[in-house]
Amino acid sequence: MARYEFKLPDIGEGIAEAEVVAWHVKVGDTVKEDQQLADMMTDKATVEMESPVAGTVVSLAGEVGDQIPIGSVLVVFEMEGDAAAAEEASPGADETAADGERADSVALADGLVEERPELTAAEPSMGEDTARSPQASFVPSEVERRPAESEQRASTSLGTNESVENSKPSKAILSTPAVRARARDLGIDLSQVKYAGDRVRHADLDAYLLYNGGGASPGRGAARADEQVKVVGLRRRIAENMQEAKRRIPHFTLVEEYDVTSLEQTRAMMNADRGSNPKLTLLPFLIAAMARTLADYPQINATYDDEAQVITRSGAVHMGMATQTPNGLMVPVIRNADRRGLWEIAAEILRLSEAARSGKAGRDELSGSTITISSLGPMGGITSTPVINRPEVAIIAVNKVEEKPVVVDGELEIRRRMNLSLSCDHRVVDGWDAAMFMQDMKKLIENPLKLLSS
Repeated sequence: MARYEFKLPDIGEGIAEAEVVAWHVKVGDTVKEDQQLADMMTDKATVEMESPVAGTVVSLAGEVGDQIPIGSVLVVFEMEGDAAAAEEASPGADETAADGERADSVALADGLVEERPELTAAEPSMGEDTARSPQASFVPSEVERRPAESEQRASTSLGTNESVENSKPSKAILSTPAVRARARDLGIDLSQVKYAGDRVRHADLDAYLLYNGGGASPGRGAARADEQVKVVGLRRRIAENMQEAKRRIPHFTLVEEYDVTSLEQTRAMMNADRGSNPKLTLLPFLIAAMARTLADYPQINATYDDEAQVITRSGAVHMGMATQTPNGLMVPVIRNADRRGLWEIAAEILRLSEAARSGKAGRDELSGSTITISSLGPMGGITSTPVINRPEVAIIAVNKVEEKPVVVDGELEIRRRMNLSLSCDHRVVDGWDAAMFMQDMKKLIENPLKLLSS
């Protein structure tokens, strides 16, 4: 038997240490060659560490969240045979890094892409479910339809219909699906509800709430124990970057209301005849309007190195797109958005958001943005104050679209309106410039046909 020390290889240029994001083995485990050992995170990516040998795990370098220096021992194995032979068979640092470079990169903004069509297409609507099985929502299960045989006998012997306080399990109590759903939402155990007749009704729930409302907060569910969650990996990186952005950047936010009635009509018209093109959401129009307007406001399409005191005004618009993923918030980048048409932008939104969510986006797709857009889509509020994606100097948040009564040429009309929130770095962008940028962008958003002209 021999012991083999697997040292953390150089997993990126200039990287001195890496954080343990997850261990996939524990002391005492027997592992095979190439089996995944741990996920290690640098400031650029998360890398999977695989075992170079087969053996038994004797020790691990640290716990989740610990920083491990490059070149230090990560895992010690006990193995059969000669450890020197295993050393020769282990992969080099360059190979490990090449295999491990994935797209679990750092995200710095706050928001979501407006729409996830790949999900909505796969989920049938309520109307479709009802059309396929109209009786499904109204037919109780066999347990719900028929009380237990012993309960039937007890009911016969009593010979009464008076209200009783039930101690039988709630699943054996008769009620409609709507009543059961309401009871679940309120956190009510149906076995605790007094009822008259053959089943629990909504009125019985109302009575329960009325007479128990002053007690132990019925309907709020059982108390939960406190839970401590260690902030590690991508979540820690997001927290650190948000903290640095708010600590170092003097933010100011300007909110402007836009009439998107014509834009929505144009979008519907284009989608009706889109052929093989991807479905257009509001986002491609907003990105196109931003990119077109930024040509006249280079101080907003910029990055600021506050240590070197240098502002870099970008000649192209590389649009960061805040995207929520299972691993946390990421910001894939639409390169040269100012030179792309609406359909091209829509296609890039779909491609990049899917790559980010599946962990397949490359480093070049997750870095180099010059300004960021953040959209919560229909979940967006009336307004927001987005945090700048440092070292950029501006970010726009898209808020939800609402129908509002608006006076147009002396007549009251129902129009579709939406707020955009622009946060800027006040060290670089003046309030006047931000206001003029928002007004010039409004001319394109409220006259969308201008976006279709070259």
